Amino acid sequence: MPLSQPKPFEAKFQRVKVSILGRYMLADRREFPCQVLEMSPGDAVVIAPVAGIEGERIIAYLDHLGRIEGTILKQVDGGFLMDIAATSRKRDKMAAQLTWLANKDILNLPEDRRHERVVPDLRHSTVVLDDGRRYNCKIIDISLSGAAIELDVRPAMGTPITLGRMRARVVRHFQNGVAVEFAAAQEMLNVVQQNLRIMN
Repeated sequence: MPLSQPKPFEAKFQRVKVSILGRYMLADRREFPCQVLEMSPGDAVVIAPVAGIEGERIIAYLDHLGRIEGTILKQVDGGFLMDIAATSRKRDKMAAQLTWLANKDILNLPEDRRHERVVPDLRHSTVVLDDGRRYNCKIIDISLSGAAIELDVRPAMGTPITLGRMRARVVRHFQNGVAVEFAAAQEMLNVVQQNLRIMN
């Protein structure tokens, strides 16, 4: 299906509100930072300093989602609407990622306010992925519901991990590491700190 015909996408996919940072490249290979405010597996509303022209090919690299390609459908206030060229398999994966991202933003709002973050006495721990790979990490801060950690790798959003002795899931990426949410909220911060201890 030609990229310039987005109507089937609009009928098939529903956009969700997100806040995803990234970079995009225009056809002349100029690159600019961008932010996606609404997205479906078929199209995206992109806030961008240079909007390009209708029909122009776009390549974007987005946090959590990776590389996407498509064309500019029309200019909007502060940016553009683009369609997304992808296989049905990639669209299915993108739909799951977008649903998860949108829901996590909603679910995290009350939790972030409710649980105070503190810097733990024990700053060093380990992250173990489900395939057995183990990485040393540095704890930036902790709360009863999660932790921010400095880590050399960036497991994908939603990846289950073990931090110290606690099961957790990656919920955010930032420049030097990731934020994780514990599988079960803890009752006391000293219990969290004890469970950060490295398992032998």
